[in-house]
Amino acid sequence: MQITIRTSSGAQTVDCDASDSIELIKQRLQSEKGIACPEISYNGRILEDVCTLDDYDVSNSAILDVFAPLRGGKQHGSLARAGKVRGQTPKVEKQDKKKKKTGRAKRRIQYIRRFVNAVGGQFAKKSPNCLASQQMRAGVVRTE
Repeated sequence: MQITIRTSSGAQTVDCDASDSIELIKQRLQSEKGIACPEISYNGRILEDVCTLDDYDVSNSAILDVFAPLRGGKQHGSLARAGKVRGQTPKVEKQDKKKKKTGRAKRRIQYIRRFVNAVGGQFAKKSPNCLASQQMRAGVVRTE
């Protein structure tokens, strides 16, 4: 019987018997056609070397596929991160900060800032945007 063997370079026909083993067909392909075939499949199943064509119900003019397993494995990591420099900004140690006042102490600081420090000797408490307040901060005293 004739079977067609399909490879990546094209298809080849081989004359064989139903009682021939897969290993014998591989050797025949290697010697006659110069095709190295590590694995042969038929209908999606990989054929074992010790079995015959009759074991897999391979009929006349059947098509067998030859394929070689690809070398390599899973790529670890993200390819989007390839070549990137990690941690370009150096770590800076945290600085100690003074604790903020809360409650009564915070209100006391607000009172001092708004009323005691802002009110000058001869000026009454004014809005921070009024002219007298701005002149007082600048150190200009008006005399009329």
